[in-house]
Amino acid sequence: MNRNLHLGLSIVASFLLLTSCVSSKKFKASQSALESARNDSARLAGKVADQEAAIGQLKQQIGDLNKKVEDLASQTGRLSSDVANKNSQLGKSREELAEQQRKLEQLQALMDQQKRATQEIRKKMSDALVGFKSSELTVSVKNGKVYVSLQENLLFPSGSAVVNPKGKEALGKLAEVLNNNPDITVNIEGHTDTVPIRTRFRDNWDLSTARANAIVRILTKDYKVDPVRVEASGHSQYDPVSTNSTPEGRALNRRTEIILSPRLDELYRLLETGSTSDN
Repeated sequence: MNRNLHLGLSIVASFLLLTSCVSSKKFKASQSALESARNDSARLAGKVADQEAAIGQLKQQIGDLNKKVEDLASQTGRLSSDVANKNSQLGKSREELAEQQRKLEQLQALMDQQKRATQEIRKKMSDALVGFKSSELTVSVKNGKVYVSLQENLLFPSGSAVVNPKGKEALGKLAEVLNNNPDITVNIEGHTDTVPIRTRFRDNWDLSTARANAIVRILTKDYKVDPVRVEASGHSQYDPVSTNSTPEGRALNRRTEIILSPRLDELYRLLETGSTSDN
């Protein structure tokens, strides 16, 4: 019986020892698994933290990029507005340039017309006065105007403002052209040399002005040239065409110039219009 008891106790003890060994192995295995799980969890937590940091950086980058997009959109809007304004200004400048070009073409056409008219006046005057000598009168063009220069020996006795008969004849032929061409304006200038006057006139100013006025009266009263078209002035000795140190030069300076030009009303109007629009 004791033998059987010892055998039974041995079996029980073996069972318990075996059971204890198995439980210890499972426990150690469980601890190892738990430690491994903890390590994995820590690694995953680190990865999550890294991912979250990366996500934060990406969000910041996205925010920066969105800001840049907004700035670029704003700049694009301003550039578009600037381009639109520049295009508008360019269009306006082109219109103004075209208008200026048109006015320049009109002005050039009027100037060409004035030049042709001036040459026509010169020809008519030359034809009308063809019977007079070059020492008595000349017809020339200066500064876009026709100058009929009549010397003293044709028009006046020395120191006088009374027109000679031959001078009246020349003025009659000139007046005929003027009356047939009412668009010609007339400016009459009296000129003298530097020799002081010793007649009833106070000085050469008086003489040059009196001679210009005498011609005006003949043209307007005797030959019916419209007085509105005529101007007269005396220049005394201060606008010479030659030297006053020789008799020949002084003779050339003692002259009366009848200056003729076509009416420039349209030209002046265009110039005034252009000046007004520029201002």
